[in-house]
Amino acid sequence: MTRREVLAMAGAAPAWFRATSPLRGAQQQGKTRLGGAPAAFSLRARGGGGATSFDIVEQCHQIGLGGVQTSIEVMELEGARELRKRVEGYGMQLILESTGMGGGDDSGFFKLDNTVKVDKAAGAYCLHATIGQRRYERFDSREAFRRDFERTTLSIEHMEPVLQKNQIRLAIETPGWRAAEVGGWLKDLDSQWIGVCFDFGNDMALCEDPMDAVRTLAPYTFMCHIKDIAVDTYEDGFLLSEVVLGEGILNLKEMVRILREKDTNMPFYLDMTTGDPLKIPVLTDKYWVTFEGSPSPPTGQARIPSFARDNPPKKPLPRVTGLSPEAAVKLEDNNNLKCIEYARQVLSI
Repeated sequence: MTRREVLAMAGAAPAWFRATSPLRGAQQQGKTRLGGAPAAFSLRARGGGGATSFDIVEQCHQIGLGGVQTSIEVMELEGARELRKRVEGYGMQLILESTGMGGGDDSGFFKLDNTVKVDKAAGAYCLHATIGQRRYERFDSREAFRRDFERTTLSIEHMEPVLQKNQIRLAIETPGWRAAEVGGWLKDLDSQWIGVCFDFGNDMALCEDPMDAVRTLAPYTFMCHIKDIAVDTYEDGFLLSEVVLGEGILNLKEMVRILREKDTNMPFYLDMTTGDPLKIPVLTDKYWVTFEGSPSPPTGQARIPSFARDNPPKKPLPRVTGLSPEAAVKLEDNNNLKCIEYARQVLSI
């Protein structure tokens, strides 16, 4: 983002934006932070709109966010310290992507320990890791999902001694696991070092009520990806679309309240992807095969969850297909500014 683009954006922004800085106000008093996650800038990061390079730290700072989620490209202490100096100079919080799972042998432990030491040197509040992908896209049987779940959880558990040694927590995001599966595992694990990045929309793709999901996972949540969701139906199921905060069907105020009740300083990171709707093919048999052994799936149109049946969209779901790269990036920028305004004004983040 060029200096001219930043100044143009700031000049067009409302008074709340021009008056807000990560260096002043409630964020410096230990209260809830609103940060930026990579998904919120995916179009700009891909070079849309003529951008030749992208710096997510600078982007988040320029639009008034109090935190940034990113990764360290080269795992060296010197680079980590430079990143820490820059982020702390902006008065921002840092969440870093975990670069790998732990292995059970000494070499795996040593490599992971060195990686986490670098993350710690960068001043990370916690680490973040996205585990797996949507189960109905990847697996053809319940048994295949179960084997992968057991393998993955064991790999994560091997990280715990390293996390404890370096005194840093890991927040996992699990788009393919239901809340009860994650919560049951974490309850048994009983670790202060391994928890959840709660994503406001992930569980809906698994036909879970978002309020049930947040209540189940709140006790284990270290950080959040905040977004709003609009829904519609299509021939094979329903569509999920990430929309500007306040324009969807989620009870954002109550979800935020529940998570703040768990941690008054809970970090919320804007994670709205500006793009086409996601197809959730619940009317196909393939979708349900990984849930065998769980309560029997519904039949017919009852396979479409109530939140999708009962909340038709007030307007067509947003899409970027057909837009020029410049127009798509402009839409993404505008969506982010609207989300920040809603979070500040309505959610007090």
